[in-house]
Amino acid sequence: MATHFFNRKEEEIILKAIKEAEKNTSGEIQVHVENRCKKETMDRAAEVFAMLKMHKTKLRNGVLFYLAVEDKKFAILGDSAINAIVGTDFWVKIKNNMEHDFKDGNFAKGLSEGILEAGKQLEKHFPFNKGDVNELSDDISFSNN
Repeated sequence: MATHFFNRKEEEIILKAIKEAEKNTSGEIQVHVENRCKKETMDRAAEVFAMLKMHKTKLRNGVLFYLAVEDKKFAILGDSAINAIVGTDFWVKIKNNMEHDFKDGNFAKGLSEGILEAGKQLEKHFPFNKGDVNELSDDISFSNN
């Protein structure tokens, strides 16, 4: 089941990476894990992005890390403002780096490193400004479909 995919220590590593990545940016990062992806991975990631209301951030600079664990599929989806700046090749590079760790079974490590790399770009293009608030939960979301 997706809700038991990470142990407590692994969840803490991922949550720490999210907090670190968001520390110096107005950008928002979320992780969603589910069992199966019954459609094209990016299409499902877009549905989850909408379900989590990531498109409602003030600056449209959210990033979703989506994993379908039983199907061994994952995607990274950035909102329109970040995609207009970094382009799709940026996400492909992060995804390729994460894939190496995933193949070795190091999902928490791969995710946390991908999150931190995304955070660097968010910080560069969407720096933290006084008064910025954390618009979305940092908790990992799960569904058991």
